[in-house]
Amino acid sequence: MSTASLRNVFHFGEEVEGYPVRVINEREARAAAGFLALFAGFAFAQGFLTGNFMWERLLIVAFSIEFGIRVLVNPQYAPFMVLGRLITRNQEVEYVGAPQKRVAWSIGLIIAAIMVWVVFVEANTGLMNLVGCSACLIFLAFESAFGICLGCTAYNLLTGKQAQLCPGGACSIKRVEPIQRIKWWQMVLVVAFFGLLWAIPEYNLWNIQDNVEVTDHNFDEVDLDSLAY
Repeated sequence: MSTASLRNVFHFGEEVEGYPVRVINEREARAAAGFLALFAGFAFAQGFLTGNFMWERLLIVAFSIEFGIRVLVNPQYAPFMVLGRLITRNQEVEYVGAPQKRVAWSIGLIIAAIMVWVVFVEANTGLMNLVGCSACLIFLAFESAFGICLGCTAYNLLTGKQAQLCPGGACSIKRVEPIQRIKWWQMVLVVAFFGLLWAIPEYNLWNIQDNVEVTDHNFDEVDLDSLAY
């Protein structure tokens, strides 16, 4: 295979006329992060609630392959990026700088490598496993839900350069528009809302808690119909 052919396969980001750096389509990247976040949330819940860590191990394998392809080969060949492209193909493209994405996804690959060692070599399902999965879930949730690439913030620190073409124009926005400003009464509403959510189970408002504990010993004696709200 010629050098030119190799470069067509092994590269990060695409050259688009009018943009100073190679770019990634942020929409498909966020969609891919959403798919991974759903997978991670399901795997985390299975491990935490049922003690079944099979899905978590499968997530680590998928995460390692996905980010290995993204960073070391080409994001175009990464399975979740392909799914992201498929689901967002009818949306307008949003170009973001590829350099900071490469740094962010390299951090993801490092986390994946550590998790492979922790889970498959050390066979650890304790604190380190919990921390690793939580970190992955937080990074993915921020990128998919808020469009905030936490790993991208490391780009400026590690390279000493200023990132270009950030998601949502975050690199260049210097002032907040009127529609983005938060008023004091909005914060009061938010605090009151979460205060209500805390008070409902704390004081058993609206009978949301079931005061009857059903166990193997009293299952036959409890009238289950009476527990329905």
